[in-house]
Amino acid sequence: MPTITAGEFRNGVMFEMDGKVMQVVEFQHVKPGKGAAFVRTKMKDVLGGGVTETSFNPTAKFETAFIERKDAEYSYNDGDLYYFMDQESFEMVPVGQSDLPDGFVFVKENTMCKLMIYKEKVVGVEAPNFAELEVTDTEPGFAGNTATNVLKPATVETGAEVKVPLFINIGDKIKIDTRTGEYLERCKG
Repeated sequence: MPTITAGEFRNGVMFEMDGKVMQVVEFQHVKPGKGAAFVRTKMKDVLGGGVTETSFNPTAKFETAFIERKDAEYSYNDGDLYYFMDQESFEMVPVGQSDLPDGFVFVKENTMCKLMIYKEKVVGVEAPNFAELEVTDTEPGFAGNTATNVLKPATVETGAEVKVPLFINIGDKIKIDTRTGEYLERCKG
């Protein structure tokens, strides 16, 4: 396995540390007036999700981690398992609910996603950043109600709930940012 030293860190670099896969979010080479230089690093646990800050000696060595991203189409879920069709082999790949991002509640069946594979095991799923979904339930809107920043709850076709402006009605298609769960706009046509 190739290795990397802390002195070679760049944003986005992935490495193994204490059995975890870490990704560099921010780094800073620090050379104090007295004492040895060090690398202040903010890193994210790719599999666990936590963000930590640590300082490393620039010569500290780590094994580089390679996470393969494969296109897969979300097909269906069966209890706690979600099935994705590999676009190369056409095999169905089961993924546990705990490996799905929070924004996956906005993903419809037959949507293209990316499976994150580490050492031949699926460790996560990247959902599309945006989803266009139909509103299936909400309080009726009022004509002429253009109050800004006033939101009401609405249920979309995947069963997820999102806050929408007052003018949105049942049957409207809306665009949602799956990373934040926020309403972005009403879709045309």
